[in-house]
Amino acid sequence: MDTKFIGKKSAAAGGWGALKSCGKRLLQSGMPISGARTMLKANQPDGFDCPGCAWGDPEHGSSFEFCENGVKAVAWEATEKRATPAFFAERTVSQLRQLTDYELELNGRLTHPMRYDAASDRYLPVAWEDAFAEIGSILTGLDNPNRAEFYTSGRASNEAAFLYQLFVRVYGTNNFPDCSNMCHEASGIAMRQAVGVGKGTVLLEDFEEADTIFVIGQNPGTNHPRMLGDLRRAAIRGARVVVFNPIRERGLERFSDPQDKVEMLRGGSTDIASLYLQPQLGGDMAAVRGMAKAVLAAEDAAVAAGLPSVLDHAFLAEHCAGLAEYRAAVEATSWTEIEDQSGLSRQEIERAADVYLNAERVICTWAMGVTQHLHSVATIREIANFMFLRGNIGRPGAGLCPVRGHSNVQAAIGAMLDGSAEAFIGLGGNFARATPDSALVEKALRRLKLTVHIATKPNHSHLMPGETAFILPCLGRTEIDLNAAGNSQLISVEDSMSMVHGSAGINRPASPHLLSEVAIIAGIAQATVGSAVVDWAELAADHERIRDHIEATIPGFENYNARLRKPRGFHLRNTAAHREWDTPAGKASFSSEALPDETVHQRARKGEGRFALQTFRSHDQYNTTVYGLDDRYRGVYGERQVIFIHPADLTAMNAGAGDRVDVVGEHDDGIERIAENFRFVPYDIPRGSIAGYYPELNVLVPLGSVGRESDTPTSKSIMVSFRRRTAA
Repeated sequence: MDTKFIGKKSAAAGGWGALKSCGKRLLQSGMPISGARTMLKANQPDGFDCPGCAWGDPEHGSSFEFCENGVKAVAWEATEKRATPAFFAERTVSQLRQLTDYELELNGRLTHPMRYDAASDRYLPVAWEDAFAEIGSILTGLDNPNRAEFYTSGRASNEAAFLYQLFVRVYGTNNFPDCSNMCHEASGIAMRQAVGVGKGTVLLEDFEEADTIFVIGQNPGTNHPRMLGDLRRAAIRGARVVVFNPIRERGLERFSDPQDKVEMLRGGSTDIASLYLQPQLGGDMAAVRGMAKAVLAAEDAAVAAGLPSVLDHAFLAEHCAGLAEYRAAVEATSWTEIEDQSGLSRQEIERAADVYLNAERVICTWAMGVTQHLHSVATIREIANFMFLRGNIGRPGAGLCPVRGHSNVQAAIGAMLDGSAEAFIGLGGNFARATPDSALVEKALRRLKLTVHIATKPNHSHLMPGETAFILPCLGRTEIDLNAAGNSQLISVEDSMSMVHGSAGINRPASPHLLSEVAIIAGIAQATVGSAVVDWAELAADHERIRDHIEATIPGFENYNARLRKPRGFHLRNTAAHREWDTPAGKASFSSEALPDETVHQRARKGEGRFALQTFRSHDQYNTTVYGLDDRYRGVYGERQVIFIHPADLTAMNAGAGDRVDVVGEHDDGIERIAENFRFVPYDIPRGSIAGYYPELNVLVPLGSVGRESDTPTSKSIMVSFRRRTAA
């Protein structure tokens, strides 16, 4: 039994471990000094927006507005390593497929546009003009524009995304599968139904005024570490932080701020969670319904005793619709049902409700632990219901905060598989590794007439070429973008708090052959639709002209260019934050939906040896980008093919730490899905629930298993079983 990969977990998130990790990544990039200098311009008014996450920047910014993940992201992009034409000449695509995601991207930055040559099974260099011309020829040769799919990564700038959609709509289709389909589509749908706007209602400054913060289905320590600084400051000033997460995550337990010299020198840390509850996978809606039930019971008791009301009746009367129906739904939900579905006791849920009842200003945040379930939209509606009860929306220090983002990725894959789609263009990202049902996605991409990937580094999506395939290398966020006139171009981005701010690269491009995303889109557009309707060259030469078009098209972007150049940019007004409700009822709307008939963990326990699996990131990872093979917050080192499982479940299976298994998907569509050769890691997780890393486990996520209304992959509720393997 090999357990050498299982080691000590960090005592706290951040701390000296974070600084050591930053140094390691900068050294690995081959540019430690320039990389460190680059970080000093991250999230600064005269610098670039960190590509590490979308957490907001404070109005009163500090000297250092970056975190460990930001350093990793910048080091990953600013590496000295290059994937030149010689790299592709040395290996066939079939050979490159044998590399892991980590090994493949370690080869560095792409330097030249490349075209796939099927005869040699290699990518060969191609001139930009020839690439654009051939792509345009194939797109115009399709018998219907709807036969092409245009995918967008969340890292694209506002300017690139706007130009992309403009090109595609002029071309004649609305096929825009978006990376947020796999993340926060459910949040947008649920919040539009509940409050009339699909984005969070809080500013970063609200975290300074909140006296309670609920964190549901979210792991800030790995996914957006700068949020930990705001949670830490809230905890220090006495705010309560209530966590609902099946897994004990170190960053939500305690955090040592690397920018706090005293805390670092003393080796101290700050407790984050005041109350940490571990529901079963898919049990969040029941847990929130239970808290609402406790709040309404407290209201009834207060009324009976002649005490002040615990509900915000003024807010409910003026601003809300559907309260009576919701109360009836809550009363019809028994505590037995709530406890069974949530995996929490009534006492635990009532403790969380008591924190809410004693708070004046509450923020509720959530992420993919909530959105990637079958009933994710209903769960987010329930969160909104809960927050309405005491008027915790539309006032300082209170509100809804998905941490966070549109169209349908699953439909795009289905269209590729059935032949109705014949071309795919990816603006950034790693489509094949981010999507569910990995084997089906590879099959879908390779049967296309055309695949085009706009990227900074080689990734596995590039190794699934269509009949004609291109890799088009673009500038990174940290690099200077000079137009034909020699002027540096500014792009803009929007964060989780709807703040729009500028970003300007400061590093020399990795190759003189790189083009910006905007220039690549303009080149493809010119070759495909010509310039009769839009002068693509003019827009590519001046991003301010693109922003003029955005200003003229999208509400909230008035005086775009002028406001963008102000420090920290500007805020896009959120109507719900001002208690203006763009809903059919004209008010904040309660949902009276019943709890799901059955969640994944309830189904799993009906079968012998079945478990409910969720996928998540390691600490050395951002989305599908793997920076390293360690996950020190969870105590796993040098290994990614692992399954986190409760020790008692291991005992019940007569298995132990380090034992090897194949993980078998249990879905009713007749397709065999197996993730081979994973090893057990005992962990603090509810019995019957297990967890492991994506993209390695995406092969188990059925394409047809999606959230109701959202069509988001159910990556947090996968039914699986195990097959034992003999030791290698």
